[in-house]
Formats: sequence, C-alpha cells, structure tokens
Amino acid sequence: MEDFKICPVTKYYQMILLPVTYSVVFLLGLGLNGALLWSVCCQTRRWSSTVIYLINLAVADLLYVLALPPLIISNAMGGLWPFGNIICKAVRFFFFVNLHCSMMFLTCVSVHRFIGVCFPIAAVRLRTRKLALFASGSVWVLATAEILPTLVFAHTGVINNMTVCFEMTNPQQFKVYFPYGLFLAIVGFLIPFLVIVTCYCTMMKVLYCRAVDSISTARTARMRKKSVCTLLVVCLMFVICFVPYHIARTVYLFVRVYMPGDCHLLNVAMICFKVLKPAVSFNCCANPLLYFWGSDSHRRKLRTCLWIRKTRVQPSLCLVDAGSTHRSGG
Repeated sequence: MEDFKICPVTKYYQMILLPVTYSVVFLLGLGLNGALLWSVCCQTRRWSSTVIYLINLAVADLLYVLALPPLIISNAMGGLWPFGNIICKAVRFFFFVNLHCSMMFLTCVSVHRFIGVCFPIAAVRLRTRKLALFASGSVWVLATAEILPTLVFAHTGVINNMTVCFEMTNPQQFKVYFPYGLFLAIVGFLIPFLVIVTCYCTMMKVLYCRAVDSISTARTARMRKKSVCTLLVVCLMFVICFVPYHIARTVYLFVRVYMPGDCHLLNVAMICFKVLKPAVSFNCCANPLLYFWGSDSHRRKLRTCLWIRKTRVQPSLCLVDAGSTHRSGG
C-alpha cells in the first residue's frame, strides 16, 4: 500500500468524543429500534402502510448502528484500522446505505402524513399497503445504487506509517470523488430535506388554520395543538441531526479539493465534520423515541411496563396491554 503524506491533522477529539458518542448511539439505537421492531411486528395484528414505513425505517436505523462497532474500535485506536480492506469497504458501504435509507424513509413518512392531513379524501386511494411496499422496495434499491461507488472509493491505505480506512477516498482521489460527493449531498440530503420541510410546514399550517377556523371541542383542539407540536419537534430534530453534518461534509470536501495546502483551514474543516458526525447518528435513536412519544397508547404501555417492573407484578400483563396499542390503519 502507498504511504500518503498529508497535512498533520488534530486527533485529540477522535479517541474520546467519537468512541463515546458512537458507543452511546450503538447502545441506545440497538435497544430502541429493537424495541420498536418487537412492538410493531409482534403486537400489530394488521400491517398498515404506516407500519410498513416504520418497520423499514427501524431496520435501516438498526443496520446503521450495527456498522458502528468497528468504527468505535478504530477511532479509539486513533484511526488505526486493524480489520482489513474488505471489512473497510463493507462497513463504509452499509454505513452510508442505511444512512441514506433512513433519510428516504423519513421522506416517505413525511409525504405519507402530508397526504393524510392535507388530502384526506385522496389518502384513501394513495395510502395503501401495496404502494407502501413498492415505495419501500424502491428506497432500498435506489439507496444501494447510489452508494455502490463507495465500494470503489473506500479502501484501506497507509498514512504516516499507520493503516487507516478512508471514509470517502484517499487524498489523491478527492478530485475524482468530489462530483460524486456533491451528488450524494444533493440526492441523498438536499432533495429529501426540502420535501420533508415542505411537507411538515404545510401540515402545521393546515392544522393551525383548522384549529382557528373550525368550531371544535376542547379535546379536538388539544389533539390538533399536540399534532402541530409533534410535527414541529420532528422537523427541528431532522434539521439539527442532518443539516450541520451535511454542510460540514460539503465544506470539508471543498477544502480537500481546492485548498489542500492550507493545513489550518483543513484542520478546522475536518474537526467540524468529525465532531458533527455523531449528530446524524443520534437520529437513529430519536426516531423510536418520537414514535413512542407521539402516541398516548404507547406512552401508557411504557408506563405500565415500568410500573409492573417496579411492583414486580407478572410481566404478562404488560404484553396484554401492549396488544391493544397497534390498531393503526392507512
């Protein structure tokens, strides 16, 4: 392998921040998405289109966190990659495939909710299980096709006498990688971001206008207010998790290609990019939390489970309560 000599970069954050945050994401993401899959798959009698999207989103998030252990070990060792070239390619491939799948399924969920809120009559025809299955399959195929070039660009190499796994590509290929990196930023982030923000902002406007214009009961008004708050939280969570990371990644790519000799600027861009990487990972933990938090029945189930554990009552009661929580349709 060729030994690349590049600008010295600061790594003091790499051996502490990234392993710790990735470990937290791994434990939380594994537990929460596993609980979500168990709750949906085992407790749902009839799978609706909503459930299909949720299952696919949870699977994408779960596969994403399962790719983290090698990265945790490598970062804890200061960037040393002891697992070989094949594992390097596989980890980078699955890492980005499931990240893009998660983005796309969040887009599907937002469009799904948008149709239900803004076009309730058309929703009967459009929000079907058959269409949800087709959309879900298309997401996996498209995301895999988008990330396939990663198998060519990502590989191991030697930098300053240390074997590393290049996250994007080696320093000599950044000019070749740059158009592909921009393509991923536009197709994998910018377009889904605009769709999601547009859908949620429109839904919040529609729900707010209905609450103001219509004569409704106090309960209906509370439900609409809660729906608006939930949509706002989801939208803000998406912005916080994804926007800083993709901006920092694009700036880092630009600096790598057009100003590689400015070591100070390169260090700043790299540190910002690396420090913001865990933020996008925490979205895998936020999705299940928002799912459970957004439903009164799921909160009651969680409280019941916790109360049963506290009082040491037979856990079968929790399963009985959970069985009545998934009667979703469309």
